[in-house]
Amino acid sequence: MRTAPQPLLLPDGSPAAHAWTLDPALKHLNHGSFGAVPRAAQQEQQRLRTEMERAPVLWFPGLAQRVAAARATVADFLRVDAADLALVPNASGGASVVYGNLPARPGGEILVTDHGYGAVTMGAERLARRWGGSVRTARVPLDATAEQACAAVLAGITDRTALIVLDHITSATARWMPVAQIGAAARARDIPLLVDGAHVPGLAEDPLAGLEFDAWVGNLHKFGCAPRGASALVVRSELRHELHPLIDSWGAGEPFPERFDTQGTLDATGYLAAPAALDFVEQTWGWKAARGYMHDLADYAERIVGEAFAELTGECAAVDVGMPVNALRLVRLPAGLAGTRAEADALRDRFAAELGVEAAFTSFGGVGYVRLSTHVYNTAADFEHFAEHCVPVLGAWARTARSGA
Repeated sequence: MRTAPQPLLLPDGSPAAHAWTLDPALKHLNHGSFGAVPRAAQQEQQRLRTEMERAPVLWFPGLAQRVAAARATVADFLRVDAADLALVPNASGGASVVYGNLPARPGGEILVTDHGYGAVTMGAERLARRWGGSVRTARVPLDATAEQACAAVLAGITDRTALIVLDHITSATARWMPVAQIGAAARARDIPLLVDGAHVPGLAEDPLAGLEFDAWVGNLHKFGCAPRGASALVVRSELRHELHPLIDSWGAGEPFPERFDTQGTLDATGYLAAPAALDFVEQTWGWKAARGYMHDLADYAERIVGEAFAELTGECAAVDVGMPVNALRLVRLPAGLAGTRAEADALRDRFAAELGVEAAFTSFGGVGYVRLSTHVYNTAADFEHFAEHCVPVLGAWARTARSGA
């Protein structure tokens, strides 16, 4: 995208951002981490909480039926069968359900990639310790094509491989992984596959079409804009009979996914308000148009921020990502910044505190990146501000870091 896309507007002609309650003193360029909830969904969640608090004894006995209705709506959005989908608090929680219920494989090996989300990989490591096994890491180059990435993962399979854990969209490196190819190979080898699709809901029209997997988890509270604590766990294999929620409650005797609908006195209003968020985007712009806008804005943001760094440092900041994501892009930071995850997180916090911009900084292979996220409330001006005002500051911080001052 060589020119800036025109901002999306609300039906009354006001900026899309007016439908959110984001702090106007901050620029929010990191929707990919925690999302942002539109007012309509916040209001629906508050209405539900008020109803719950007014009559809790009436609320909780009927809650399972409400959760079932909400997950049916979510299933329609993801284009999957409602009988295959359970609602869980987040993608890591869904992965924990799988880790906690897989049949034991003493000495088994779990195959992950070096792009995996840290918390999910930690769960795999804990499971491997329980099995008395190990975790094997497949190295996938950032610029790997679908075929190359698939080959790299399959090369890591051994006769001890008992589970493959694969990102659908990677968090630190903002790329798709070839789930279709790897899933088909895993099924042919009778190896269970867990797919971490945390970022996927909202970014693809039919994200699970044609995929082979045992379990897939995706956050509704990222690009789907639902309240935090609302995610989908989709199971299409016989593994469903083994999966139970993290909390055993009065639904424990029900089949999958109904036994996930009852979780005691947990606040389930995030689940119940998720359809309001999905419907808001659909009714206001349509998800197809929203994705198109995010893609065009990400193209523009990637170009102008990359060019700003290149002009400052004299070095190309463009990143060759093998399977780029429509609303997530990487730009290379100057040497000295975000070389490790801890340094990236510290830079994120300093950046917000001193420059008033919420942005994601990541590290992969010892190289630091800024991960640009776009959503319907973002505009070209947000990223122009980043290029003009923030890039010079990052350059100065990098020079200071390299000098050891």
